[in-house]
Amino acid sequence: MKKIYFITSNKGKLQEATEKLRPLGFSVEQKDLGYPEVQTDSLQEVVQWGIDHVRMKFNQVFILEDAGLFIDALQEFPGVYSKFVFFTIGLPGILQLLDTIENRNAVFRSVYGYYEPGKKPIIVVGECKGTISYEQRGNHGFGYDPLFTPNGAKKTFGEMSIEEKNQFSHRGKALENLIAELNKSS
Repeated sequence: MKKIYFITSNKGKLQEATEKLRPLGFSVEQKDLGYPEVQTDSLQEVVQWGIDHVRMKFNQVFILEDAGLFIDALQEFPGVYSKFVFFTIGLPGILQLLDTIENRNAVFRSVYGYYEPGKKPIIVVGECKGTISYEQRGNHGFGYDPLFTPNGAKKTFGEMSIEEKNQFSHRGKALENLIAELNKSS
């Protein structure tokens, strides 16, 4: 198995990545180094900045990820500020912002960065389109999962097992895109 360190403090992200990568011969180990998230309008810029920061102090093969919930009716808010918004107004705040709004279309977007010493970093994107529910449903997953129902599903991410979620997940799609890029370069 090829070992990849996942630079994250989020056990949910780690569990999703491990489930997705293990069958493909990758061993994922969490490394909670932390890195400052640059304030920008692009998840790709956040990830590139994270790679540049982490590789200065950790010269191993690693991945890191940033994601956001982009709600159409809120001009893609909270977007790159999803983590901050989650910890300030939370799920009730998002539901309140959408209280009188019928258009509940949204997209979860995930950007993974892969770094291997001596090689150019790889950055990939994955998306999952869906809708914001009118109430919190489910207690699985993390973050906005209890509010988001992916297109083609009847359950929110919060009501799904990891295996179910990975069939739709923006992170799952980003990881598939990363695996495809790694297969091209090997």
